[in-house]
Amino acid sequence: MNQYHLDHLKELESESIYILREVAAQFENPVLMFSGGKDSILLVHLAQKAFFPGKIPFPLLHIDTGHNFPETIAFRDEMVERVGARLIVGSVEEGIKSGLVIEEKGFNASRNALQTAVLLDSLEKGKYDAALGGARRDEEKARAKERFFSHRDEFGQWDPKNQRPELWNLFNGKKHLGEHFRVFPISNWTELDVWQYLATEKVKLPSLYYAHEREVFERDGTLLANTPIIPRKKTEIVKKIMVRCRTIGDMTCTGVWASEARTIEEIISEVATTRMTERGGRTDDKRSETSMEDRKKTGYF
Repeated sequence: MNQYHLDHLKELESESIYILREVAAQFENPVLMFSGGKDSILLVHLAQKAFFPGKIPFPLLHIDTGHNFPETIAFRDEMVERVGARLIVGSVEEGIKSGLVIEEKGFNASRNALQTAVLLDSLEKGKYDAALGGARRDEEKARAKERFFSHRDEFGQWDPKNQRPELWNLFNGKKHLGEHFRVFPISNWTELDVWQYLATEKVKLPSLYYAHEREVFERDGTLLANTPIIPRKKTEIVKKIMVRCRTIGDMTCTGVWASEARTIEEIISEVATTRMTERGGRTDDKRSETSMEDRKKTGYF
């Protein structure tokens, strides 16, 4: 990697660390949302750097759908123990049992949208006034509208037309009682930036990101992992091929990609040449043209 790219990554790192420290300074009770994906892993790594030699000064919050890849949960638990963080789990399964949310039925059922109510409930129970997330502006057009400090009203809702100006790295965290902020320290990173930085820093990642053999089937142009939690139609044939994940989420809506990239260097080469966005395999984003923005307005991550 040439010096230009190294300088570019250092600038991104410096910006993100500055934002993390601003959160610690401006808010009384922040929490870091953790999904087990590369972006939230990057946030944890940056937080370790920001507050070294101390530990990360806020807990990690994982909204567990109960339909995660087993590899994700195993990695989450190992990483939390390794970095000495405190983990809080908001359970969609428990939300269904308590009546907080109602589970979808049918072939295209997913628990992904049910995370919103569980997330808002977890934030309310913890009295968190800021929730740090690993969303990036290049991921999806709704996320491109977010500020670093993204205000949420007392119902956890987001108004894309009511964004505060952020000039000269001045961030306004003032809020009324009951309101909170979502904070996105890696907003200016791209998928390629993330991978190049993770390679440079030698950050440990879940095995799902690397090419491995898995049983899959195709639905509406997306490859889904073959699992008992996803009912298959008679026409959907299971085959075993080499695949990897570009994003990690609920198994019911997270598509996998046919790939031979077994190393981080091969992943970087693959990402640099693809024309498909990393969320191109997320079936939840395809429910409508504004599905992500609609979910975000109601409190989704």
